[in-house]
Amino acid sequence: MTQKDANLTSDVFFTDFHTTLSENLLDKLKRLVLKAGFNKIDFNGKFSAIKIHFGEPGNLAFLRPNFSKVIVDLIKQNGGKVFLTDANTLYVGQRKNALDHLNAAYLNGYSPFSTGAYIIIADGLKGTDETLVDLPDGTYVKQAKIGRALMDADIVISLTHFKGHEMTGFGGALKNLGMGGGSRAGKMEMHSAGKPSVNQERCIGCGACVRICAHDAPTIKNKKASIDQNKCVGCGRCIGVCPKDAIEAAGDETCEILNYKIAEYTAAIVRGRPAFHISFVMDVSPCCDCHAENDVPIVDDIGMFASFDPVAIDQACCDAVNAAPVLKGSCLYDKPQTTGDHFKDLHPMTDWTTQLEHAQKLGLGTRKYNLIKI
Repeated sequence: MTQKDANLTSDVFFTDFHTTLSENLLDKLKRLVLKAGFNKIDFNGKFSAIKIHFGEPGNLAFLRPNFSKVIVDLIKQNGGKVFLTDANTLYVGQRKNALDHLNAAYLNGYSPFSTGAYIIIADGLKGTDETLVDLPDGTYVKQAKIGRALMDADIVISLTHFKGHEMTGFGGALKNLGMGGGSRAGKMEMHSAGKPSVNQERCIGCGACVRICAHDAPTIKNKKASIDQNKCVGCGRCIGVCPKDAIEAAGDETCEILNYKIAEYTAAIVRGRPAFHISFVMDVSPCCDCHAENDVPIVDDIGMFASFDPVAIDQACCDAVNAAPVLKGSCLYDKPQTTGDHFKDLHPMTDWTTQLEHAQKLGLGTRKYNLIKI
């Protein structure tokens, strides 16, 4: 879809979570994606990346691995070579490098035995294995830094747990791909207007940052590193190699521009190859699955969505959540509900619509959709 096609309407397919004696949820998921045209993609002999969030250990709102196995099996049946993937996190946690990330995925039930597919951490051991993707029409990003394994794939499938988010308003297909697919340096670029700095208390003066920098920005003095902001170009590679997580991103970008950058990173990932999107509106936690905990869902479980259009599917999921009554006992229930928009009431400093508006301008899809219930 191009920018001039923004007035078109995209199909978004939907099914609820009701089951019967003859059809369980996994059967319904398979029927949903097939109705949405999943088998129209030529998987034969091609590498297919399923981009998914494995969940920060301690958080129980992430998607069950059973769902991913349905998609893995379909791709294999169509001759595809499939793997599950996510990129390392920018913040300090249990998914900041490939080994810890794999351990987190296994702990949460993701393995070749449960899903039928191997896991490849997209940006490598330390989050520095990236592909630079030119984005000539990007307003804020001219060269996106994407996890290499994700860019090496021939086909991209986003498998998304839809939820609220404290900085972007919501987390859907666009964020799963754009933020989730960025390398550690890419995540720094999206989150930051400024350049990284050194937490002196954590620094041990090992010099790893000095060795990785091509611009001589870090220096060591009195066994502590510091970064010359005039020399630093903000590539973020020092963040990935620091063994003590002493180098910190500025984290000072506005929520609005963060949403714009996520849309631009998504464009870098999906352009030029087939992409398909599946979103689960269930366990709709108020904040991201990157938290090591999850709160009471803000609304009841709604259903599963599928589409070739990442903008339309995110809009449909947002509309479905906003149309649902707020659950008593959730943090949203205790907040003033003044806007009629659950996400803005939940996180008043955010405006989730900016992400979709910018994605539409980039030609990623349209906010106008035709909801087809199966």
